[in-house]
Amino acid sequence: MIDHHTDLHITILGIGNTLLTDEGIGIHILNYLQHHFPNLPNTQYIDGGTLSFTLLPLIETATHLIVVDAAEINQPAGCFHCWLDEQMDEFLQRPKRSVHEVSLIDLLGMLRLTERLPLKRALIGIQVETTGWGDNPSPQVAAAIPRVVEEIFALLKTWDCVKGP
Repeated sequence: MIDHHTDLHITILGIGNTLLTDEGIGIHILNYLQHHFPNLPNTQYIDGGTLSFTLLPLIETATHLIVVDAAEINQPAGCFHCWLDEQMDEFLQRPKRSVHEVSLIDLLGMLRLTERLPLKRALIGIQVETTGWGDNPSPQVAAAIPRVVEEIFALLKTWDCVKGP
């Protein structure tokens, strides 16, 4: 892993396809953050769509990475879980947990090989209800958006990236 200097570079990466209802929840949360917190210091928001290796140069400078995505966590729709650092890697190694798990594993692997893996990283996975055609999340999943944003800020506070009550 690279020894990042004291400069703080936070990347929040939303993943998903907004044409498939709940599958796009990562992007919907990213849009919420961009709208309500457009000038969060030292933070870049990245719409990762359905993932691509072209994201590598956009996230390789991150000291802190938060990925937000739909996930299969065997909970009621709208529930979510946060995996940190090695827990994130272990979760992504499990079969059928995230729609984009293979690409995310590959992307993190490339960061690891280039010694640019962020010092702190997290995956917040939100349980979906449906992934049929539609450009809005189901009511249960949409209701989770403010709670996931609270979780993101709690994580940033734990990492000493933001100050606040």
